[in-house]
Amino acid sequence: MDIKSFISDWINLSNALDTDKYLQKYNTDAILDDPSVGRKFIGYAGIKDYFTSYFIGYNTHTRLIKLDINNNEAHLEVEFTGEFPEGKIGGIFDMTFKNGKIATVKADLI
Repeated sequence: MDIKSFISDWINLSNALDTDKYLQKYNTDAILDDPSVGRKFIGYAGIKDYFTSYFIGYNTHTRLIKLDINNNEAHLEVEFTGEFPEGKIGGIFDMTFKNGKIATVKADLI
């Protein structure tokens, strides 16, 4: 699996606000933990709720700042811009992959 290419595509789908293709990047039982919103989002239904609320709802766009890859894991530092009070804020994603898709994500604001 080419994680760098995968991440680039995942960010592009996110920025296009393409929910269906965005969800296809995740395993059906994936877990997304975001302490900045105080919740874990489980499976397609949960991750769809997260994406709809925090990305589509705020017209959030993501720009990759830094990517570190270690075997089947990736650490991303990103910049979010959108229609939220700060207008621009930093964030991180720590991901693990299984079967060519995202298995777990810890997302947080920095």
